[in-house]
Amino acid sequence: MNLSDKKYANYALVQEMMDTVATVRKFDPAASAASAKLIAESKKLFLTGEGSSRIFPAKNAMRKAKRWGMDLNIQTDGSRQSYEYDLSKYSVYCASNSGRTKEVVLLAKKLTDAGKQDVFGLTACEDTMLEKQCKATHVLNCGWEQAVAATKSVIEQTLFYESILWHIQGWDKTAELQDLADKLEQALTLEIPAEIVDYVKKAETIYFSGYNDGVAEELTLKTNEITRRKSDFLEGTYAVHGIEEVMKPCDVVFVIDPIEEEYEKFQEVLEQGVGCKVIAISNKQTPFPTIIVPDCGEMQPYAYLCAGWNLLVEIGLGIGIDLDKPDRARKVGNELVL
Repeated sequence: MNLSDKKYANYALVQEMMDTVATVRKFDPAASAASAKLIAESKKLFLTGEGSSRIFPAKNAMRKAKRWGMDLNIQTDGSRQSYEYDLSKYSVYCASNSGRTKEVVLLAKKLTDAGKQDVFGLTACEDTMLEKQCKATHVLNCGWEQAVAATKSVIEQTLFYESILWHIQGWDKTAELQDLADKLEQALTLEIPAEIVDYVKKAETIYFSGYNDGVAEELTLKTNEITRRKSDFLEGTYAVHGIEEVMKPCDVVFVIDPIEEEYEKFQEVLEQGVGCKVIAISNKQTPFPTIIVPDCGEMQPYAYLCAGWNLLVEIGLGIGIDLDKPDRARKVGNELVL
């Protein structure tokens, strides 16, 4: 995928995916410093939103905090379900790029009306309904996206939440951000083998398996939006714990960052049992056909997501999809109209 070829450059979706590189280079961790101080005191953080504004941003933060052994309780759920929770002891971040997502705005209003002070907003637009309900709101630097499928905003939202953890830990990641931008450009432009694209074009269902850190789940959503194919997220080893009963040989399973100890089980159940294709997205070679992405250390999930976008663009174009014009999906899923 590259912008020097009209095959890609004519699509806003591709342009915005490639804008991710500049978005990462310009990201300023200082933007989250003030709220990080309050969150460090409460030691409880609740991250809510709908779809892409929650899946990777929230779950990446949850996994990182646990990996780093932080004394910080991070939870997430969709805003409508969160409406019934007692969030009085949590600092709450409400994410909505438009700032008009009904479920998110109403939750923020409920919390603020109850006198809660540490309710924060995360949007891509100025002067929104969400901003009016929050103590403070950060507006993303990436700007409003034209494509229905959110891309560069997802990366910036995720960096913003992760930078809260950096502040609490006392870490300066500025230098690593520049290296990450270079690695993401490589992931976005690496060549996807034609045989993989040809195989996936014939698949009835495209599965994504991997850690519950938002990457595989977000790519599942993007598969629906970009390729118009049915897709499912299989957390961890869910792919070999029953769902194989309904899988078909024509299906494909992409395993993000497969766990070495699980190689044999995936081969036995999926390749030999179902007869379907298993393809890995990893920073090292695996026994499966592997899309190898640059090694990014602790920032690895960002590269896996970008490589997945690259893959989905190739599949969508191979099928003959207009990447910018889905039939039913909307930019603002459920807009609050006053």
